[in-house]
Amino acid sequence: MAINLAAKYSDKILTYFTQASIMKGMGNNDYSFEGVKTVKIYTPVTIPLGDYTRSGANRYGTPVEMQDTLQELTMTQDKGFALTIDKGNNMEQLNIKGAARMLRLQIDERVIPEYDKYVLGKLVVNAGLSAAASAALTKSNIAETIAGALTAQDNKFVPQTGRIILIPSTKYNMLRLSPEFIGNDHLGKTSLVKGQVGEFMNCRVVKIPDSYVADNVNFMIVLNKSFTAPWKLNDTKIHKDPPGLNGDLLEGRFMWDAFVLGAKADGIYVSGASGSKQAAPTITISSNSATVASTGADKILYTLDGSDPRYSDSAQVYASAVAMAAGETIKAVAYKAGSLTSDVAEKANS
Repeated sequence: MAINLAAKYSDKILTYFTQASIMKGMGNNDYSFEGVKTVKIYTPVTIPLGDYTRSGANRYGTPVEMQDTLQELTMTQDKGFALTIDKGNNMEQLNIKGAARMLRLQIDERVIPEYDKYVLGKLVVNAGLSAAASAALTKSNIAETIAGALTAQDNKFVPQTGRIILIPSTKYNMLRLSPEFIGNDHLGKTSLVKGQVGEFMNCRVVKIPDSYVADNVNFMIVLNKSFTAPWKLNDTKIHKDPPGLNGDLLEGRFMWDAFVLGAKADGIYVSGASGSKQAAPTITISSNSATVASTGADKILYTLDGSDPRYSDSAQVYASAVAMAAGETIKAVAYKAGSLTSDVAEKANS
């Protein structure tokens, strides 16, 4: 007869590596979702200057009522979990599954990564500025690519202070080995010797796991005032011996979302791999009717009131030719899963 040797179980549990949230608290906190699901934001629309006339009734120009655009932010993410820890099972495992500790583990290993990935994904899709690189990134061209991204933001009047470079770990390894980075004695030594990320081109550099963004994302440059990532509900409970269970019931519910703020959207720049950006829509107008197309697009949004269809409350999903009045301008943007969002195309019905 075989002798079944007793197994010894350690009173030390083995957990996965985790890290603190990257995105929580990074965005714009000016807008509160306390007590509401939707927040509407008005952006006044200014008008071009004209020539002052020294005679006549309207010397400053013909008065027009100031218009505005409306962006509606509606929270959509409502997540939860329920875990049980049977008292008998836990006793026979040396009581290693303490309820409070297991709750913390669930949050660290599941909740925080999902929140960070969701926020980053929303920023990629809704970035005000994006470009596909002409060639694969290397340590020789990554600094130049980042400089080009910063220049694009400069030309959109994005504040130069407070920008953050969010860069996947693999791309960061290229950056830290680039001649421009190593050539800076302070930054190179800080990063390479101490393992710290530091700053580059006056931007704070934050390294993110490769798995947090799609493979075709090279890096992002974000200004925290350009987006909001509210975490509205963070509710966790430990129930001791609830009905039907001899042990602990762990429950958690979390409500969050992420929005790029249209008026400040150029503060979000995404660099993508070659060929990763969806083609801008083509617009054809004939007989007061507009036809919009973008090869391979999953969805096209358009507006007729001059607002940006990426952020406007008036945006409509394009399905067929759109009737236009004389003088109206149509703006359109195309989306495709796995690709960077297209540039906005526009055309007037003259």
